Amino acid sequence: IFSSSITLSYYIFYTDTTYPNNIRSTMNRSLLFLAGLLSTSPCALAFAPTRPSTLAVRSAPITTEYASPTALHMSDAGLNASTKEKLTSLVEDNPVLLFMKGSKLFPQCGFSNTACQILGSYNIEFESVDVLADEEIRSGIKIFSQWPTIPQLYVCGEFI
Repeated sequence: IFSSSITLSYYIFYTDTTYPNNIRSTMNRSLLFLAGLLSTSPCALAFAPTRPSTLAVRSAPITTEYASPTALHMSDAGLNASTKEKLTSLVEDNPVLLFMKGSKLFPQCGFSNTACQILGSYNIEFESVDVLADEEIRSGIKIFSQWPTIPQLYVCGEFI
């Protein structure tokens, strides 16, 4: 049983081409890769995106073409000046900043809790902003990043 769970973990995290439409697996890999990049752990590269493994059995052909990421551009349309200034200040003043529901000590959302646990498991120091405490921040961050959901992670001023 022990070796089966290791094989299953390896299969899920390292061969995402078997399930190309599984966004949850891809999102988890991305978060783990980000946490690995930010950590000083020697296993940081363990979660780097990998090319398809030749060990896994697949029915679909293997391709070596990967889509290039599309850059997200910050917008201030519909955002008042004071909120924009406040958000810009928060993002620029904190190297790793998580906008979340609740605090990092008491998350009030499963996704926010997961983001905190991943960052914490790699001993990444981060600041958090409770969007539930300020409606202006809660609605403003969605406009600022052009992303509709929370949590939102900013690293070195960049929305991840």
